[in-house]
Order: sequence, then structure tokens, then C-alpha cells
Amino acid sequence: MKHLFLIGGTMGTGKTTTCQIMKSKLNNSVFLDGDWCWDMRPFQVTDETKEMVMQNICFVLNNFIKCSVIENIVFCWVMHQQEIIDEILSRLDTQGCKVHLISLICSPDRLRERLVKDIDAGIRTEDILARSLERIPLYEKLNTTKVDVSNVAAEEVADYIIQQYSGSN
Repeated sequence: MKHLFLIGGTMGTGKTTTCQIMKSKLNNSVFLDGDWCWDMRPFQVTDETKEMVMQNICFVLNNFIKCSVIENIVFCWVMHQQEIIDEILSRLDTQGCKVHLISLICSPDRLRERLVKDIDAGIRTEDILARSLERIPLYEKLNTTKVDVSNVAAEEVADYIIQQYSGSN
């Protein structure tokens, strides 16, 4: 049985790092970051680009699902609304897949620390701080398993998810 991990969380929760670690620890695994599917300049959020990114994500995920050599598919994105998760799932052929819906959550203080560090390092722009902090409450409303990453290293988060949901590594 394949495992499909859909891992959401607001910006700065460590989704990408956690998922990269999971990919390295899981057998026959692949990782897709939803941001890669619309990494454009200038970044534009329109109805057209939102549909494009959804098509791109689901096309790639479905190809991973179909591939016989892949057992574990790890996907992350800022999935802060149930409609986003539901839309992705509605476009995937998950027959033969165990789907794991996980949200990484973080306290506002810890998230602020992480983002300020990234801003100071030039990795992120200052506008990310307010946008990320305002999305924190949205994750509590989702039909996902919540994993609090406030005081846990990404490797520990990855190990926890693997142990809880895949049964193997």
C-alpha cells in the first residue's frame, strides 16, 4: 500500500525541511513542494494561476501515485483552507493509497522567532510575518491531524510522522 502524506502549515512551520527529512528516511519515496508548481516572477495570485497550480500539483501527484516504484509520496503546501485539501483530493486517484492529512502548527511566539530569523538572513521578506501569523487559527478548523512543532526539531517531527502514520521507515 502506498502512503500519501499531505502536510500543510503556515509559512515558517518547517514543512519543507520536515518533508525533505521524511523523503530521506522513507523507502522508495518522493517529495513535492506545492510552491514549486507556481514559482514565478512576479508572483501573481489570480483565478487563472490558482487553477494552474492546482492542475500542476495534481498532475505530478497522480504520476507519482501511478509509478510502481514509489511507495511514499510526501507533499507539502500552505493548505490553510479545507477547500484546498478537498480540491486536491478530488483530483487524485488515491485508490490503493493510504492518505495522511497533517497540519504542522506552531505557537505565534515561536513562529515569529523562526520567521524573523529567516527575514534577517534574507530568505524571506518582511510581509511574510503578518500573513503567516494571521493564518495560524485557520489550521485548527481543518480535518487534519495537528502536530505541534513549536519546540521540536524538524527531524523529530519527521520521525514522529513516519512512526505514527507509515508504520515503517
